[in-house]
Amino acid sequence: MQLYNFRTDLALERRDIYQKANNIKEVEGIKSEEEEINDKIKTYRVKVENQAGADALNKPIGNYITIDIKKLKVATDEDIQLAAETLSSELKKLLEAKIQDKDDILVVGLGNLYVTPDSLGPKVINEIDVTRHILNYMPQILPEGTRPVSAVSPGVLGTTGIETLEIIKGIVDNIKPKLLIVIDALASKSMERISSTIQLADTGITPGAGVGNTRKNLSVETLGIPVIAIGIPTVVDVATITSDSLDLFIEKLQEDASSNEFLNNLAKEDKYDMIKEALIPNDYNFIVTPKEIDDLIENMKDIIARGINLSM
Repeated sequence: MQLYNFRTDLALERRDIYQKANNIKEVEGIKSEEEEINDKIKTYRVKVENQAGADALNKPIGNYITIDIKKLKVATDEDIQLAAETLSSELKKLLEAKIQDKDDILVVGLGNLYVTPDSLGPKVINEIDVTRHILNYMPQILPEGTRPVSAVSPGVLGTTGIETLEIIKGIVDNIKPKLLIVIDALASKSMERISSTIQLADTGITPGAGVGNTRKNLSVETLGIPVIAIGIPTVVDVATITSDSLDLFIEKLQEDASSNEFLNNLAKEDKYDMIKEALIPNDYNFIVTPKEIDDLIENMKDIIARGINLSM
């Protein structure tokens, strides 16, 4: 089988890339299913079942759930609420498989509050219903069976000088939660998925991997407790945009010249590596985010925070 140069954090996109690169319909060791919630929301579940599947997608064995939300830029509160409930339903299933009902959870929002495409994690933390301190000091005001929840935004290496893993491990070792929920921005190979897709994974996360700034991973291996990652694509690189634009351009030309052999061959090739090789020597391979990113981040922040709070 042919391997591929992935440029996305999303397991769903990696599966599609691998299938296309190897001209196959199914990937060994990968189980997939999808569910349409309504005309705006669709859920895809990709399960990496064994090492063959892990090697194919370069993702750890585990569950990856992708929730696609259309027209998020103009979403109503009803749309946001339904998306939050969809997220909550999927998150509850992952939680039930890992911990008990009353076990402590630590929610971590990764990213830089002052860089809009990277601010989602810290913004979500401000909306989380934290209960650990209340249970410690005023348990009588909370309903019976309330789960202890704490939350933190550790900042980024560039402003703290401390690796995210070092901060989180120190907190975990002291407060001893049973599970970690980590929120972070991701990279995607698709422009249409920017801030309109949510990926849940029960395998942890490697901060910065999607933009070539890989930090130490947060996982059960490094922290000693299960880690559920909630990731949202907020950026693509210029090579991806150029490659996607060429595909759209070729598709348009083919409508009028479907027999053109050159265009047909060009459409079948993966142009990303060629484009990236041309851009990198000139320092032109920028990371790009849409002009509506402020509104998209605010809507996605509401979805993620509500979804987590509902699942608690």
